Amino acid sequence: MQPHRIVSEHEWLAERRALLAKEKAFTQARDQLGEARRALPWVKVEKFYEFEGPNGGETLAALFGGRSQLIVYHFMFAPDVGGWPTAGCPMCSFLADHINSVLPHLEHHDVSLVVMSQAPWEAFEPYRQRMAWDFKWVSSGGGDFGRDYHVSFTQVDIDEGRRMYNYRAGEKTHPGEAPGLSVFFKDENGEVFHTYSSHARGLDPLLGAYNYLDLTPKGRNEAGAPSAWVRRHDEY
Repeated sequence: MQPHRIVSEHEWLAERRALLAKEKAFTQARDQLGEARRALPWVKVEKFYEFEGPNGGETLAALFGGRSQLIVYHFMFAPDVGGWPTAGCPMCSFLADHINSVLPHLEHHDVSLVVMSQAPWEAFEPYRQRMAWDFKWVSSGGGDFGRDYHVSFTQVDIDEGRRMYNYRAGEKTHPGEAPGLSVFFKDENGEVFHTYSSHARGLDPLLGAYNYLDLTPKGRNEAGAPSAWVRRHDEY
């Protein structure tokens, strides 16, 4: 951490006001970006998808839970050399820690949020309980959902050059899955539409802890990748 200038209260106030102008411009730009995001065209979901969860098999339409909007967080829970892991990705877990507290607000505002992984439901359910998470977590299993929304990659995808992540081809060089978020809308006729997806640093706004850290003198204080310091919340 570099030494900081020490100034008078009067000097600090002048610089803080200058920064406030930049913060307001950023807020306005963020609002405009949100409007542009909502103005994106939609794609009708024609394919049939089924997922496995605590209630057995459920279709994509059923995951809406009676609401018109659905957010799917793609959680990395991919197999390792010894089979399915006993714990999920630390960074996905970091993000998932932010979900429980917002669920009542989202659901009251006509939005359902579901977490999804390739692994069988039985593989990650013990980890969900260990983390004391209440959100719904379902398995996409052997279906095409993860591949279709560009968060799951097979060796065949890689060998044939059909891998794309964060809207760029060739981003992934090994099989498995990557973090992401996909948003859907269901109309009054039961038709489902894909409206938005985001990956990689596009998920930063979901990490409330980062917003707090960004206010502090040391900031995120990350030497290299975030994974260098982030731990599962029961491992600090």
